Formats: sequence, C-alpha cells, structure tokens
Amino acid sequence: MDIFVYGTLMSEQLFCAVAGGNPCVTEAAQLDGYVRFGVAGDVVPFIVPSSAQAVDGVIYRGVNAAQAARLDLYERAFGYATETVLVTATGGQTPVTCYMPPDGIIADKKAWSLAVWEADHLAPALLAAAEVFSHDPLPSPESLRRMWPMIESRAWAKHRTRPAPATLRHNPRTDDIRVVAKRPPRGGFFRMQDIDVHHRRFDGTRSDRLHREVFIAVDAAFVLPYDPVRDKVILVEQVRMGPLMRDDPNPWMLEPVAGIVDARETPEQAAHREAFEEAAVTLEHLEPISAFYASPGSTTDYFYTYIGLCDLPQTTSYLGGLAEEGEDIRLHPMSFDAALALADSGEIQVGPLVLMLNWLARHRDRLRAMA
Repeated sequence: MDIFVYGTLMSEQLFCAVAGGNPCVTEAAQLDGYVRFGVAGDVVPFIVPSSAQAVDGVIYRGVNAAQAARLDLYERAFGYATETVLVTATGGQTPVTCYMPPDGIIADKKAWSLAVWEADHLAPALLAAAEVFSHDPLPSPESLRRMWPMIESRAWAKHRTRPAPATLRHNPRTDDIRVVAKRPPRGGFFRMQDIDVHHRRFDGTRSDRLHREVFIAVDAAFVLPYDPVRDKVILVEQVRMGPLMRDDPNPWMLEPVAGIVDARETPEQAAHREAFEEAAVTLEHLEPISAFYASPGSTTDYFYTYIGLCDLPQTTSYLGGLAEEGEDIRLHPMSFDAALALADSGEIQVGPLVLMLNWLARHRDRLRAMA
C-alpha cells in the first residue's frame, strides 16, 4: 500500500514510531484541489477542498498490513478515514491512500510548517506514540481517543524533565541505572507500569535485577491564592478517592488550587488556568515555591508549587469548579493565621498545602511589604 500524508506524519521519525516495522521508501508529492490549515486550538494541520490550490506532502511506499493497522488506530481515533486520491509525484499522477479529516474541524487560518512543528512538538509526539503502542492488546480507536489527553500530558511531563543539582547526591553516569524489561502498562486514566531494573550500588557493584511497579502519573501545578493586603488565602475543599480507599472516615480534604499541567502548557499557565476554573480568581503574579516528586519510591507525580498573589475580597465560603469535569468544590477564604492553625491542628492533611503555608510563613512579611 502507498500512503500520502500531509501533516505531522511527514516527519519520518514520527511515521516510523507510529507505523513500526522497517522504514518505508518516501517520495515527495502534491495533492491538487486542497489547502492546508492548522487546527484551531491544536498544533496539527488538516486539509479542506480548494480548487485553485495544492498541498505538498509525502508518499510512503510499500506500507505493509501491520503498519497500516497501526496507522489506522492512530488516525481513526481522531475521526480520520482513508480515501483513494490522485497525487502528482515524480512519475506523474498516481492513486494513493490518504487519511482525510472528519467534518467540523475549525481552522485557525494560519500557515502550518512541518519544520516549526518538529522543532517544538516532535519529541513529545514520539513519546506519546511510544506509549500508545506499548499496550498489549492495543486499544480501540474509541478508547485511544478517550486516553489521548492523558497520554499527551504524560509525554509532555517526560519532555519537561530537566536535571536538578547534584552537589550532595550521586551524579549518575549513563549506565548507572538501566530498565531491562517493561510489561505493557495497565489502567485507563492513569497507568501502572511493571519494570525490571538494575543499578550501580554505592559500593561500586551492580544490584540484582529488581522488579518494581510504578504509578505513571502526570505533572501538576499547585497554587495557593494569597491576598497580601488583606493577609488572606483561599483553601479548596473536595472529596478525594485516595483517602476514601485508605478507609479514612473523612475523605473531604482541604487543599490548594491544583490541576494537571496539560500538553503544550507550562506549569505557570496551568496555575493561572486552575485558579480561575476552580476558584474564579485571577492571579496577578506567581511566586514560585518549589518543584518536587510527591512520592518518588512509587510514582512519577511531579508537583510545581506557587503562591498566587491576588485580590480576595470574599468573606464567606462559596462553590466553584467546572461542572463539565464533575468537580464539586467549596472554597474557603480565610486569614493566613487561621489556615496555618488548620495545618498545625492536623485538619489539613495534604502535603503540598502544608509546605505552601509554611513557605508563606517565612516569606509573608516580604510579600506584604511589596504589596
């Protein structure tokens, strides 16, 4: 089978990651009667009929049945369907298979560039494709569509990783720890991953082969809204499944504003977005506190924490959150001293909030003086 592509799959690296198998022979080609636009709110392109224009692309020749099945999964998850089209290649017009977009896509009317996309988005796209095809059995297109936002968020979390200082702790060399086996991941929204590893021990020897299970989560942004003029904060209250499954008699937790850092979003952007979505608060400035692993022995959870300077005129508790996300949130405006007392009494049981309140206790005078 010969397949014509006009978007992100023109990147040979991504095509090989999605299709698997041996690399295919490529040939430049052009599809007449169409124009390419970016998808509004996304970074991928699509095409629409336009009689006086043409779209450049690539033909992948000799795509085998196994590769076609993987491509089908990847494309049909988002409503794309195959059609036979005539494209102009080196030898003239030739019929090829092409994935055509579904109806109803909204264009952003901006020119789309493969080179620009590769520079900014190829690396996490490869990580996302690797997760998709690590499943055994592979998901259905419908399941993949539901899973995709979290797959992308996990890919961007990996892409976002940067080395932190290693002045006291071990500064590893390339082969100091190796994952020697992975089982297919399990789970829907989140993932559990079984791995075998071995690593260099502190005495210079190698460890035995170790079997471990890791909860594969995503990056999250936490922000404590703080009004330095009124010396007030807002605490979020909602029911949480973790305490429920631990048989905690009261799974309603007091927390900071928090949420997943979405794909292509910075932690700072997530903090601003979540403050508005959960608490209807517009932040004027973010004071970074710390970024850290929540429980590195068993999970990839990575938290970015901030104090969000803002205006908090509210005097009584109120409801918030997004109904379409099933959020049932109560917001509690209160004095900083009252919030810190809740941490000291043990009523606040969420670690990031305890950390954030104690950080604010050390920096509160500076923030109030600035205000």
